[in-house]
Amino acid sequence: MRQVQNAYRVLVVLMAGSLWSAALIVAPTLFYEQPDRQLAGQLAGHIFSIETYLAIAVALVGLLLPGRTKMVPAYLAAAMLAVNEWVLRPMMGQARLHGASYGLGFGAWHGVSFLLYLVAAFAVLVLVWKNDFR
Repeated sequence: MRQVQNAYRVLVVLMAGSLWSAALIVAPTLFYEQPDRQLAGQLAGHIFSIETYLAIAVALVGLLLPGRTKMVPAYLAAAMLAVNEWVLRPMMGQARLHGASYGLGFGAWHGVSFLLYLVAAFAVLVLVWKNDFR
């Protein structure tokens, strides 16, 4: 069982690194290097979708392990990313097409989405920081 817990820790660390690198390196690079901003946004959105599924998988594995109550930050991260993916992303698309969704424009929804993503990234960072890796 110890090996499974160690493997899970590695998954959490990889997830944390993936979340932070997607937001701080990959997405900005896409917008810098890709002249077509719509294509860059689609690619970034696809990467963030992958992050959501990764977080959900890591959270589900955490539910199966002993000490699952220590994994609350992973569950929070998965929930924030799921809300981003299945609630905010459609609203952002609607705002892009119609100028607004529920009274907010694309930029405002994008800001809300970014805040939720940051909450998820910090939650996983807290999990890695507080976890005993000895």
